[in-house]
Amino acid sequence: MTKTIYFAMVWITSALVLTDVVTPVSANEVASSDKVAGFERSLQSFFENHCNDCHADGEREGGLALDELSTDLLDPAVFAKWVTIHDRVQSGEMPPPDGNPPEPVQRQSFLETLSVPLERIHRSRRSTVLRRLNRHEYQNTMNDLFGTQLELSGLLPEDARSHEFDNVGGALGLSMVHLERYMDAASKVLDAAIATSNERPSVDQISAWYKDTREAEKHVGSAWKLLDDDYMVRFEGGGYPSGMLRNTNVERPGRYRIRITGYAYQSDQPVTFSVGGTSFAAGSEKPIYGYFRLPPGEPTTIELEAWIDRRYMIAIEPHGITHPNRYKQASIDEHAGPGLAIGEVFLEGPLLEQFPSRGHQLIFSGIDRQEVMPRNPRDRLKRWYVPKFSIEADEPNSLARKSLRRVADAVMRKPMKEEALSPYVDLFSQRMQDGESIEQSLRTAITALMCSPGFLYFQESPGRLDDHAIANRLSYFLHRTCPDETLDALAREGKLTADGELRIQTERLMNSPRFERFLVDFSNSWLDLREIDFTAPDQKLFPEYDPFLRHSMPLETLAFLREVIESNLPARSLVAPEFAMLNERLAEHYGLENADVRGTQIRKVTLPNDSIRGGLLAQASILKVTANGTNTSPVTRGAWVMERIAGVTPPPPPPGIPGVEPDIRGATTLRELLDKHRNADNCRACHQKIDPPGFAMESFNPIGGYRERYRSLGEGERIDLRINNRRVAYKLGPPVDPSGQLAGGEAFSGFTEFQKLLAEQDRMLARTFVTKLLTFACGREMGFSDRSEIERIVESTSDQQYPLQELLHAVIASDIFHTK
Repeated sequence: MTKTIYFAMVWITSALVLTDVVTPVSANEVASSDKVAGFERSLQSFFENHCNDCHADGEREGGLALDELSTDLLDPAVFAKWVTIHDRVQSGEMPPPDGNPPEPVQRQSFLETLSVPLERIHRSRRSTVLRRLNRHEYQNTMNDLFGTQLELSGLLPEDARSHEFDNVGGALGLSMVHLERYMDAASKVLDAAIATSNERPSVDQISAWYKDTREAEKHVGSAWKLLDDDYMVRFEGGGYPSGMLRNTNVERPGRYRIRITGYAYQSDQPVTFSVGGTSFAAGSEKPIYGYFRLPPGEPTTIELEAWIDRRYMIAIEPHGITHPNRYKQASIDEHAGPGLAIGEVFLEGPLLEQFPSRGHQLIFSGIDRQEVMPRNPRDRLKRWYVPKFSIEADEPNSLARKSLRRVADAVMRKPMKEEALSPYVDLFSQRMQDGESIEQSLRTAITALMCSPGFLYFQESPGRLDDHAIANRLSYFLHRTCPDETLDALAREGKLTADGELRIQTERLMNSPRFERFLVDFSNSWLDLREIDFTAPDQKLFPEYDPFLRHSMPLETLAFLREVIESNLPARSLVAPEFAMLNERLAEHYGLENADVRGTQIRKVTLPNDSIRGGLLAQASILKVTANGTNTSPVTRGAWVMERIAGVTPPPPPPGIPGVEPDIRGATTLRELLDKHRNADNCRACHQKIDPPGFAMESFNPIGGYRERYRSLGEGERIDLRINNRRVAYKLGPPVDPSGQLAGGEAFSGFTEFQKLLAEQDRMLARTFVTKLLTFACGREMGFSDRSEIERIVESTSDQQYPLQELLHAVIASDIFHTK
């Protein structure tokens, strides 16, 4: 059977269970236009008295003409315009104070009248979208169900985003390419999960020394120094020859335990180094597994575990030591500076969690699967031998139904009805009739299950969610994967949402290592950390940017989010805490050497009272993703603060308005250019809100370093500064002016004053945090009908200063979380 016919059969068969997943309800069925028709008539008096002078009868200030505005709220674009009108009136921005402002009772009456149709329409619309697993959820689910550790997300098309989130159902389409890739991924998972031997695979043990490599034959005495104890010393990282250790080449991909023995040479201080992977394959990635330190004195062994792909080798690179005369000295023995001495590098793996895998047991439990012996038994001892297996059964369909029942209950994330399982048993039977073996026929039926809507989509029906749907929502929220056995058992017993059990399970999930997935995926979306490598800093402007700093940047933010949530800190801590999460590289970068932070591990550090650091907006990761590789833009950073911290999506610039580009020559600051830009009437209103946070953050350069003057590659003042024994190429340009005034009139002279003003808006910070959590948890953008519940959540913690863990618990207990 061709792949095309096979694919069609899989999808047609799996589509039979679509009605068992969810029955969508259209917005027209719940809130037809006649139910909200005429809502605008009761608003006309308000418009005539307070708005029409600027927005009707030929006037269309800001592009709004009320007498031309459609009232078809089922049109999303029209709906959005009416929501904007509601919000402008609610904030007091419209009608303007210098016009004919309404009395408070008039304003309140207007808002209550308009809120009714807006809430009705949004409430009906929000339950109509099916939500698909995104790439990372799919990868986690497959690996966790079948006990594999495969990189599957790269096989699938990139997920679209709704604003910052890539798990919002409305943005997650499904194409023929997706389905073909799902089949490929299912095949890879089954290949990896199904045992190819009755015996547990052996664990490779690789012992390697730099002294035994071909690089040693060429570079000892010039770039490398071989000691009497056979340890090899390198005095500088990077360059050629690199720290690639050829003899650690891995043939079988998997998780390996790595042990490295060494010490700091000619140094009274520890030497820092990276452990990573490298390959000869063109364009291959060079992952860094971690940074470590070796002290002087007796050899010390550090240990780590890392996933290593096939044909990858270990690469060790010193950090923070230099050899300025590396290519000038006749002999390496002349160098008296500190070095890194490395002895044995030992690899052990692949490390298996269990054998056979969870997936193998899920499929073949209770099935007699026997190896087919070769004609010559001695063939089994040869390296090329690949075992073959056979399954014999008097009633193959009965055997298949039991196997498919186990797999279906797991992949569908709830018990599957018997009639819904029958098409998959029929598919198994058809493949048997076509001449396939029992095992291959089972693989075909299981692949169909793994490509079905019941697996690829969340099984949520409109209205109140049952315990299985809540278990799915909770698990994918905090662990980014399918429910574990505990959640599944509670859901089957109907106990998950009773007697405070949901809070108990939430805390259990937060205390699991898998909670790290939440921190990574949530920060990648909310804070845009996934874009940290979108640009590369200009090495002439920012020579201090190095791999250790890049490695540490996101770790700080992840550790910070974990700390503020687990310690239940108030919402203001998001922007103005009294601590930072640092290692020695970040402390150096931030100018906090007096904090005495040593080592490569991130830890909590109390900040000095006058520190400009602390909080998301002063973290290098955030400052890098809100800049490009050469300069910063107050507009970009200000818009980021508006959307990610204030929870307000800034509108796009008006058509025909050119962007404002910085002058990297240093002749003109972007602030001066923006002053002219804001003079335009159609730019002023938005830039009054966007620019002030961006001006405050001008205190930080594109890699998060503090600055009082801009750097320039053109005009400016030369400075006498060396970094890594090289004189810097940049010059100092104009001074930074981080002052500004918020839209509410509050002025600040610099970042620390802005930081304090922002921290005082703790209710706003809590509201944004709750909204982002709900969007991420429910897989849909929060809208008009969610506002009252979000305000209730926020208010429930107001007397405690909005503690972040309590807000997370309140999100999970909310009606929004429990309904579709």
